[in-house]
Amino acid sequence: MRTSPALRRKLISVAATSAALLTAASTASAVAAQETVSQGSAVPAAQTEAAPGTPAERLIVGYKSGTAEARSNPAAEADAAAKGEKTGEDVDFQRRLGTGAALVDLGDDLTKADVADVVAQYRADPQVAYVVPDRLNKPKADPNDTEYTKQWDLFESTAGMNVPGAWATSTGTGVTVAVIDTGYVAHTDLAANIVGGYDFIADTAVSVDGDGRDSNPADPGDYYAANECGSGVPASNSSWHGTHVAGTIAAVTNNNKGVAGIAYGAKISPVRVLGKCGGYDSDIIDAITWASGGTVSGVPANSNVAKVINMSLGGDGACTSATQSAITAAVNRGTTVVVAAGNESDNVANHSPGNCNNVISVAATNRTGAKASYSNYGSLVDISAPGGQTSTGTANGILSTLNSGTKTPSSESYAYYQGTSMATPHIAGLVALVKSANSALTPAQIETAIKNNARALPGACSGGCGAGLADAARTVQAVSGSGGSTGGTTFTNTTAVPIPDNGSAIESSIAVSGRSGNAPTALKVGVDITHTYRGDLVIDLLAPDGTAYRLKAASSSDSADNVSTTYSVNASAETADGTWKLRVQDTAAQDTGKLNSWQLTF
Repeated sequence: MRTSPALRRKLISVAATSAALLTAASTASAVAAQETVSQGSAVPAAQTEAAPGTPAERLIVGYKSGTAEARSNPAAEADAAAKGEKTGEDVDFQRRLGTGAALVDLGDDLTKADVADVVAQYRADPQVAYVVPDRLNKPKADPNDTEYTKQWDLFESTAGMNVPGAWATSTGTGVTVAVIDTGYVAHTDLAANIVGGYDFIADTAVSVDGDGRDSNPADPGDYYAANECGSGVPASNSSWHGTHVAGTIAAVTNNNKGVAGIAYGAKISPVRVLGKCGGYDSDIIDAITWASGGTVSGVPANSNVAKVINMSLGGDGACTSATQSAITAAVNRGTTVVVAAGNESDNVANHSPGNCNNVISVAATNRTGAKASYSNYGSLVDISAPGGQTSTGTANGILSTLNSGTKTPSSESYAYYQGTSMATPHIAGLVALVKSANSALTPAQIETAIKNNARALPGACSGGCGAGLADAARTVQAVSGSGGSTGGTTFTNTTAVPIPDNGSAIESSIAVSGRSGNAPTALKVGVDITHTYRGDLVIDLLAPDGTAYRLKAASSSDSADNVSTTYSVNASAETADGTWKLRVQDTAAQDTGKLNSWQLTF
């Protein structure tokens, strides 16, 4: 006797969202009778899969009208047993569908080739009108939030982060994200996902709320008058910045209201460090420590320890030892720290904490997928995410939760903002999705998965935008074992090659072996070039068959030094094994350089 299908069937869980199921494809046309059975290899892959890459465990068989199998369950059962005997598989009739078709079970240990053999037997039977896999359907992830259609940053194919494709696998459940920012102003599109936080602002001149540190992280407003934050600094209304950031990460979703959060199953712990005119390193350091489960003198233990910290904040200068110490300790406790690269259109090396170690430093892209004009850049940037650009139209910003008060809290609202502050919560939300999908991953493994599954920027980036534009669906699929790349193998050439000034192209080779099949859709090409005017350089990746992939074009307006970045290339049409080459040419006079090293990560 076979065990009950309910006991041996793999459990397939999907996110509970209110959307219609994808409809099954129309059934196949009747198969002409054949004297001999087709080989399994002749059966199209789609006829053997319950979902892409997943062998079918059941088949739906339609018998021709008038046949015994179409009328009689015992006859259909006998036919299934006969097909199983011919193929060496255990094929069971399960039940009759409402259309009259038979559902037959194949078990859960078959390969696609095994399934193809069974399908071929049915297709060769003149009594069978059609045989199709019992395909797995999942709910469409588009939420019913009223403003969702304005969240281009989540779903648009050009420059969105491909978030809906991740929701069927993970929504962030079980993960707390600490938003170290201005605190939280009450909003009904966020309230259900808010858990306890803390107000770490010790200086009452900054806190505005009339007291120092306490357990109430409510945002009273951070407005200031002209010159109050420095000579010549103009007045500013309250930003409600932390609430905007929090909404991007975990706004309540499928509530027929407002916006959707990237990790809407996660919880937000508001940790207040920014008030009037900003916030001090000392408060931020304590906030990082406490949020990640560390001990801070005079502050109660954190009952909502965060596995993700979002810091959409920054200042000028190097990462201090004090700040780095707090970040390193948080990461060692298992918390991933995500920080903004900054909005100075400058190298992130000059701005903290975007230049700290052990963080995911995030640059911002606009709606075309190019680096936003304000975003910082550089070799210390790890990844890019949508940050918006309202100068090209308000709707090209990032829409999230806010408050209408200009000084103190008033009515809740929604607004478009732009900045690396807006890009950072996209990655923090993605980290929450990843951590929820695979809780065993370390911060380093999470960062690697995000980088390895990014896609090439659709638009231009001068100076370094990290591994590319983050792709939520591909990353979550990778860590949950259903696709993508969780790490990969790196091949490196460290032999330095001079680049002739305004001369012939130079080439450097890497021999790749032991990689079966084709290269990935997001092949990572790391390049380290010193050059006194990088705008002169044209850089191409050459596949083993000679196909050229342009990594960088020449630009007369790019006068900065050096190229130290990682490009992402869709090389899925190329065989992985073979000799790959990097070709570099200096196309203008008066500047010199050298290719120091380069690498390929599969």
